[in-house]
Amino acid sequence: MNIFGRIITAMATPFYEDGSLNLEEAAELVKTLVNEGSDSVLVCGTTGESPVMTEEEQFSLLKAAKAAAGDHPVIMGTGSNNTEISCKKSRKAQEAGADGILAVVPYYNKPPQEGLFRHFSAIAESVTIPIILYNIPGRTGINMSDETILKLHDRYPHICALKDAAGNLDQTGRFAMKADICHRNDFSVYSGDDSLTLPMLSCGSCGVISVASHIAGNEMKDMINAFFSGDVKKATEIHLRLMPLFKGLFETTNPILVKAALELRGIKAGKPRLPLIEADSEQREKLAGIMKQLNKI
Repeated sequence: MNIFGRIITAMATPFYEDGSLNLEEAAELVKTLVNEGSDSVLVCGTTGESPVMTEEEQFSLLKAAKAAAGDHPVIMGTGSNNTEISCKKSRKAQEAGADGILAVVPYYNKPPQEGLFRHFSAIAESVTIPIILYNIPGRTGINMSDETILKLHDRYPHICALKDAAGNLDQTGRFAMKADICHRNDFSVYSGDDSLTLPMLSCGSCGVISVASHIAGNEMKDMINAFFSGDVKKATEIHLRLMPLFKGLFETTNPILVKAALELRGIKAGKPRLPLIEADSEQREKLAGIMKQLNKI
């Protein structure tokens, strides 16, 4: 189905020097992303620093992104570890024009699988727009099972995609096998890790929800298109060329380094809000070296 395309960029949120929300630069960043290979844009995800943004800021960002994206879908991160709040925010996102929502597995409180099923069921019953489930056990402390995902999709068809950031190719392949992902067009799996995009394509994923596409979106699109056209050698060459960037952007907590990378490109992303901090001089120098090798600065 791929209603959101092959590359969804999890967009960083630009701030002014005083830490306030920079909507003008956010709109310009959306335009840059869609001009450089992004099929859709995700706002208010982890990369977008949603935990340190007010709800008013988040919906102002959604409005600005929608106005700038043209025909490209804009997805909003609305999930949390509070089911009632997640439902309310999801409804509000739909009313505000979001083309879909991303709902993360509840973090810290570590619900059992039945709790996950009921949590996402409540969200699904709150909206009619497409929902992407987000499984990232390294941040949430809980791994959503294949059975829970499939049960949710069977009950609520608009739960139609998974951002798989478990970092486990065996798990990805097992889910693809159980879901018969190669023979269906009603559910999509996206890699949640840039460095695993190509391996996950071979395990049944359709694309990536990406951070590196802030810097190398066109190259990533070429890689994915090459894979699906059967030119695996070309896809592998691009993957290996971009691997230093994939790894370099995550040498410290995201989005510290992607904001530094944007600044190196002349995009006024600003510093992260506390408790995250800006990249230090050594990190910036190393990142600049990687970007120069790729002719990105």
